[in-house]
Amino acid sequence: MNDGQLEDIILRMTAERGTGKSICPSEAARAAGAANDTDWHPLMQPVRRAAVRLAKAGRITILRKGKPVDPDAFKGIYRLTTGSQEDPL
Repeated sequence: MNDGQLEDIILRMTAERGTGKSICPSEAARAAGAANDTDWHPLMQPVRRAAVRLAKAGRITILRKGKPVDPDAFKGIYRLTTGSQEDPL
């Protein structure tokens, strides 16, 4: 699974979920694993890196506890949503 494919999966899933809704990164990893008939667990870090790239490009927002976070400085459990939201910093 290459970076572009992961980004496409994240963008498709967040768009399908719709405005005001978010996806868990494990959903994207599971979809990527299913697409290649592989275990999704090793895809969690590549999904995180793809999400950070997309967030920096303004294409998605990374949420922690329902609030946008800095893609360079977040830890722990997070979710992904469509578009960019006002910078919390």
